[in-house]
Amino acid sequence: MSNEIPLQIGQIVRILRGRDAGQYAVVVSIEDSRFVMIADGHKRKFDQAKKKNALHLEPQSFISSEVVNSLQESGRVTNGKLRFAVSRFLSEQSDADQKGE
Repeated sequence: MSNEIPLQIGQIVRILRGRDAGQYAVVVSIEDSRFVMIADGHKRKFDQAKKKNALHLEPQSFISSEVVNSLQESGRVTNGKLRFAVSRFLSEQSDADQKGE
């Protein structure tokens, strides 16, 4: 396995290590090949995003277009959009689980 983990801005990730292990967040910026900044809009706000080692995150296939568009247009994203992205991802996950996928 290579050290490069392809993370994209707006991508939902599951936190594997640390105090927030098991929770979901959104990648709001990429610092370098090893570190990214994550926020969930609830406990971790956009203004105080957490710097996290990419190896401690599990990338999900869901990328929030609202977050990506907002960051491209203004360089910022509201905490409401972050919360919406995470909740939409979790609701899609629960729908898939109920369908037996």
